[in-house]
Order: sequence, then C-alpha cells, then structure tokens
Amino acid sequence: MERLDKIIASTGRWSRREVKSLIRQGKVLVDGVPPRSGEEKADPERVRISVNGTEIAYRRYTWVMLNKPAGYLSATEDGRGKTVLDLLPPELQRQKLFPVGRLDKDTEGLLLLTNQGGLAHDLLSPRHHVDKIYYTRVSGHLTEEDCRAFAAGMTLDDGLVCLPAGLEILSAGERESEARVTLREGKFHQIKRMLAQLGKPVVYLERIAMGNLTLDPELARGEFRFLTEKEVELLQKA
Repeated sequence: MERLDKIIASTGRWSRREVKSLIRQGKVLVDGVPPRSGEEKADPERVRISVNGTEIAYRRYTWVMLNKPAGYLSATEDGRGKTVLDLLPPELQRQKLFPVGRLDKDTEGLLLLTNQGGLAHDLLSPRHHVDKIYYTRVSGHLTEEDCRAFAAGMTLDDGLVCLPAGLEILSAGERESEARVTLREGKFHQIKRMLAQLGKPVVYLERIAMGNLTLDPELARGEFRFLTEKEVELLQKA
C-alpha cells in the first residue's frame, strides 16, 4: 500500500503538490470514486487510478532502453555537456532514472536507464558474469594472437588488470578491421585501452547487447522505449 499522491507523482507527469491540487478539484478517481486526500493509501497494482479521465500506467520501477548517439554523457547531470537524460521527455527526467553503467561520450548503442538500484548493481557486477557485447572498428589488422590476448586477460601498461574477454574478428583488412568484443566488466575506456595496447586503436564503438537483451533494431539513434515485462525478467535471469 502506498500513498495516492506518491503513486500518481511516480509517473513523473505531476509533482506531489500538483497531485494534491488535482484531488481537491475532483480530477482524480480511484476505482471511479474521488479520494478525500492524497494521503489515502492504495495498492497501485490492484486499483484503477485515473487523472482527468485518463487511467495512469503505474510502474513500480521504470526501465528504458535507449539507443545512445555520440555526443552525450552517460550521467544524470554533468556541467561538461549534454547527458543521456536530455534525450528523455520531462516526465521521465523527473523519475530519477540513472544509466546502468556508462558508455563513453563518443560510444553509441544500447544503454539502459532505470530507478531500480538493486538489479542495476547486479547487472554491472563482474561476479554475476553478465556479458556486455560491443561492435567495434579499429585501425590495423586484427589477428588470432589479439584474440588470444583478450581471452587470457590483459594487464595494461598503466597497471589496469582486465579479466578474460572475448574478441571475435568479423573482418580483418590491412588498414581497418571489425570485431565483436564481449566483456564481463566495464572499466574506464576498457575496450579502447585494450585494443590500443595491441596497436589497434578504436575508430568506432557501439554496444549491441547486455546479457540476454539486444539493442532493438527499430530504435533510431537517440530514440528510446520502455522495456517489456518479459525483457525485465530476462535481465533478472541474466
């Protein structure tokens, strides 16, 4: 059971003060009956709540899939430039969503945002072995020796210790190569640093999957959609 004003405000469309005003004006109905105040409690998964004649869609937690474009910071706020939250409408910006992990400013692709801290933490923890899969283009000719270096785990010249990772060569040209990279951790600029040490600097990087969840091909760069209940279940299983 939760307070009515909290339930309605959790949609991000109204503040609690605005909800109280709507209730006083008789514009809120709970199972067809006007509530006396916003302090009344209800089970949001059992009652039907409407505001201005439209039933609200309640989510205990919000999960969003974003196809991140280059140029946006994976942060909730940052004085250095635009963040991924700037790509969301105001009602979602008010729901205290945060990115599940980070993508570099110039890295594109799958980025999840949520307000469910526990599951987000589990998805990022190396001990839970949730794969993060990337597509990359690099300068230079990738070799099987590079794949073996990734599989063995790498200690970089700056002291960073990287867990064993996957490097699958998709194409290997003399000047440029393509590959799929699989990580179970996400240290700062990790893929770029690993490939740079092998002498194959990254030209382009895109995250295409996390666990059992793949970037929706229908989402254009900068677009987002809510995860389905089945997709959230897949993340929980991962």
